[in-house]
Amino acid sequence: MNGAVSALKPRHKMASNGKPLNVVPTNHNSEVLQVQDLIMSSSSSSFSSMKLRVYGGKASFMTWRLHDILHVAKHHWIPCVFAMGLLFFMGVEYTLRMVPSSSPPFDVGFVTTRSLHLLLASKPKLNTLLAGLNTVFVGMQTTYIVWTWLVEGRPRATISALFMFTCRGILGYSTQLPLPQGFLGSGADFPVGNVSFFLFFSGHVAGSVIASLDMRRMQRWEMAWTFDALNVLQSLRLLGTRGHYTIDLAVGVGAGFLFDSLAGKYEESKKSKAPTKTGTKDAFFL
Repeated sequence: MNGAVSALKPRHKMASNGKPLNVVPTNHNSEVLQVQDLIMSSSSSSFSSMKLRVYGGKASFMTWRLHDILHVAKHHWIPCVFAMGLLFFMGVEYTLRMVPSSSPPFDVGFVTTRSLHLLLASKPKLNTLLAGLNTVFVGMQTTYIVWTWLVEGRPRATISALFMFTCRGILGYSTQLPLPQGFLGSGADFPVGNVSFFLFFSGHVAGSVIASLDMRRMQRWEMAWTFDALNVLQSLRLLGTRGHYTIDLAVGVGAGFLFDSLAGKYEESKKSKAPTKTGTKDAFFL
């Protein structure tokens, strides 16, 4: 008790002349609260000023004017086209009569290549010839992709193909689409021998895109355009023989770009310099 009372009394310190000095007791709790209030008020004002500086006190769309909209339409017309496409296909999707489960899938590519399908069905030798030529093209893709790694020492296309075919196997097994009606098989087609294959997605198309992208990186423009043209002809043949649905081919194109990009990111993350007798070279694996 005496200690508590003495704590409330003024404390005395001795001055240099020997006289006591009165020291007014301070309330430490009130000082702490004042400091906290000061910090909170300054933080709040800083946040408010930052919010005003970033947003101008208004939502972004509230600052738009007619000339801003015209500027977007003129200089960013591609997103505008896709925005109109979004609205259009929303209307198509919500009003479309769905294909019954008892009917074959509707495929625009099959409708477009109906004449080619009838021609190949009536001429089996022509179908076999085109299948053989397509297999040669697949061999060209494979040879180029492996060549870039084993001979030129650039593994990106090979890594991309490994990523792509592994993902294709997972997706193809996960959703096994029915074989299209009117499928025209051939023992000369790849994979050779009329064996089973995954429909989704097209490895033929994706592999060609991977090779073409690598050719463009190396500025082999003529080879790239040749591969692109052969890829278009290959796609028409696959639709004409009912070897793939249109969605298989479209996703194959996208897969080629996607896995080429992923392989590039992988290569950048793993790239290192390995000393050799002739200098340095890019290491495939760390």
